[in-house]
Amino acid sequence: MPLDLLITGRIATLAGSAGFGWVEAIGIRDGRVAFAGSEVDLETRADPFTQRIMLEPGTVAVPGLTDAHLHLASAAAALHQVDLSGALTFEEAMTRVAAAHNATADPDIWLDGHGWDPDRWGRWPSADDLERVAPGRRMTLWAHDHHSLVASHAALRTGGLGGETPDPAGGVIDRDADGAPTGILRETATRLVKLHQPALDQAALEAGVAIVGRALVALGVVAVHDPGWLSPDPHMELTFPAYAHLSDAGELPVRLHASLRDDALATAIAGGLRSGLVLGSDPAGWARIGWQKCFADGSMGSRTAALLDDIEPDPDRPLPEHLRRGVWQTTPNELAERVARASAAGIATQIHAIGDAAVRAALDVLSTVPRDLPLLPRIEHAQMVHAADRPRFAANGIAASIQPVHIGSDAAQARRVWGDRAESRGYPLASLVRTGAIVAFGTDAPVESFDPWPGVAMAVVREDPRWPAGTAVFGPDEAISLERALRAACIDPAGAARELDRGRLIPGQRADLAVIPAAAIDEPVEPGGALATARPSLVLIDGEVVFGR
Repeated sequence: MPLDLLITGRIATLAGSAGFGWVEAIGIRDGRVAFAGSEVDLETRADPFTQRIMLEPGTVAVPGLTDAHLHLASAAAALHQVDLSGALTFEEAMTRVAAAHNATADPDIWLDGHGWDPDRWGRWPSADDLERVAPGRRMTLWAHDHHSLVASHAALRTGGLGGETPDPAGGVIDRDADGAPTGILRETATRLVKLHQPALDQAALEAGVAIVGRALVALGVVAVHDPGWLSPDPHMELTFPAYAHLSDAGELPVRLHASLRDDALATAIAGGLRSGLVLGSDPAGWARIGWQKCFADGSMGSRTAALLDDIEPDPDRPLPEHLRRGVWQTTPNELAERVARASAAGIATQIHAIGDAAVRAALDVLSTVPRDLPLLPRIEHAQMVHAADRPRFAANGIAASIQPVHIGSDAAQARRVWGDRAESRGYPLASLVRTGAIVAFGTDAPVESFDPWPGVAMAVVREDPRWPAGTAVFGPDEAISLERALRAACIDPAGAARELDRGRLIPGQRADLAVIPAAAIDEPVEPGGALATARPSLVLIDGEVVFGR
């Protein structure tokens, strides 16, 4: 049979177990790669009805990327929030909050925001701070890592928080010298206020998902693994209906695996949900159920990552003794029980684990799950991994879902709060790759930008152009090659979802590809260089042009 489309130029197929797998041409039929090889050979398989695309000089084609950890619904909701991520100072952030307050005429509207960073400001915000710039307003502003928030006095009152309110299991309420809440809530304590917040309208959520999805496609991202809302959120129950509706209407720009939080597990099981099940009635199945998402610990930025050893002394917030090794959001025994229940119902599990103690516990639990579930078990983030635990990922078929872009944002504070462990155990990409583990890259948007290319570059260079001059490379021995980093952005995420027909441009695979500047591949990778700033000129999904000419 003749080809539907013939693409000629420099094409990286990622064939085999290493290298770029360069070919001169690929032929596409019925949305899949039918042939890959020389231009002369492929021309013999074309006919007058075969469409042709000749890549422009100075460009190369690579497989479409999959973001293995992108909170798609949260990123959509963030479009409606006060963005503090670019506020370099505390004063600038308060100016933005005041402007949002003054622009919102209805005092009953709850202001939502995200992106503040105490390490950047040198201080933590408080409810008193919010009261000065937005008096009487109910407000919750997420920290950069979405593991802590600052709530206004009005929001604290709505949640019924006072000096007598105990810390919930897996959470911390920061208090002043008199025991009154300061406004900072960490981990599960955020639920005490956040779940009182009114939910977004589903139409607004769907519109945001479509906007973010189209922006992702323009960056060469063709599929997303959404691990669920960044935190307990009143919008959660809207997510699956929104994805199903968009998919059925043909308006979901990317393929999607949507995970459910473990606090919704009983409802999911009762409803007959399982990993891989299609959301909605779209026969193409672009939206599917992903994993159960569990949280073992917190985060480095909130000083709640579960560690094998004490945190380093932290001058801006001395930690009481019981918090010096972080916070267990879910104890290992509870993790084991939830994972077993999900597995019995055909639901695979992904576990958020940032500290080395949390990663070890997650490995212990996930090593016991059946191997025949529709999706691979996986650990999210794995920012600090003890050397003894690194071979256990590959040995037990557990995927490591890592976001190397965090190195740029976290290196300075990692060195400060984790000390020597930061580089000896932090982001051990090369060590995991050498063991044969599946290492799937993502962005963790909206914690970071959903642009995938800075993260791919970061895995290679492990330094950031935003760092002060003279800052040393972070853990240079754990850098990986560009070719391996590209595989972690294309092949390994698909492998974690057991999608063996995506991630390469070889016969039988889906014809998903992005055309990027050749300099991104040919030039030495540098911080902020051609790879980190790559912008596709053409993107195809299933052999159809979805972006570009």
